Amino acid sequence: MERREFLKKTAALGLGAGVMFLPRGLRGAVSAAQAAEEAARPDLVALRGGSSAAMFDKGIALLGGMTRFVKKGQTVVIKPNMSWDLPEELGPNTPPALVANVVRHCLDAGAKRVYVMDHSIEYWESSLAASGIGAAIKSSGGVYAPSDGAKYYQNVDVKGASKLSATQIHETLLESDVMISVPVLKHHGGAGVSIAMKNLMGCVWNRREYHSLGLQECIADFLRARKPDLSVVDAYRVVVRNGPRGGSPDDVVEMKAQIISPDPVAADAAGARMLNREPSGVGHIKLAAAAGFGELDLTKLKIERVAL
Repeated sequence: MERREFLKKTAALGLGAGVMFLPRGLRGAVSAAQAAEEAARPDLVALRGGSSAAMFDKGIALLGGMTRFVKKGQTVVIKPNMSWDLPEELGPNTPPALVANVVRHCLDAGAKRVYVMDHSIEYWESSLAASGIGAAIKSSGGVYAPSDGAKYYQNVDVKGASKLSATQIHETLLESDVMISVPVLKHHGGAGVSIAMKNLMGCVWNRREYHSLGLQECIADFLRARKPDLSVVDAYRVVVRNGPRGGSPDDVVEMKAQIISPDPVAADAAGARMLNREPSGVGHIKLAAAAGFGELDLTKLKIERVAL
């Protein structure tokens, strides 16, 4: 067998040539070192005191870097809150600087393409402009995925769901390798809180079915169709009343914080506590934890707390 053919076959098996030719003992040492590094990583990073972009830089580094979640050549979809025709200062949308920074980290990790999508509640063009996220997507090298027509959504059966047995999900989620939920923490009149899991309601075409079938159950059920690989919860400016839209400076509290975790249940539990809500008292958080999608009890997790 020629060397070139051998290397192709080992690559196809997922075996790096460098590791293959290491002495047997050194191969074990590399694996042990990798295992130790992974064990040392936190389950969740809670940050405060910096800009949204700076907190993400620090938090993703502590979790092992974006290359832990995004591999070279993969396609990524980022789902922020960008449904509202309101400026950043009023807090209903994810800060544009954070969206741009997450896009850049994905591209730097080797992503082939990074989509940004949200089924906007208010008119999408004005929401993109007012929120600043439209300009952020363009400046960072991301691609806006249109979401304002049924043609962009595909029918999906949700196996094992309690209420959301079938729905129409945006095509980018079904076709991408990695999904990152990047919501802004806020109060929600129906769900109680709007965090990483509630944010994913903007991935379906028919939002009304959640309310008719059972809002809390449907939010948890969606994880059966697509669970985010990473959740980045911005809590710099937080709408603490009259959410999810808000609209008045009186509705906003400046917390200057952020939560990052590969566990969406843990991210939501931590966010709920920031809104003075007991996580087990929020229906969709409790249901998602019971279904095995993550950990509700934060005392069981390794949490890294950082002040910038």
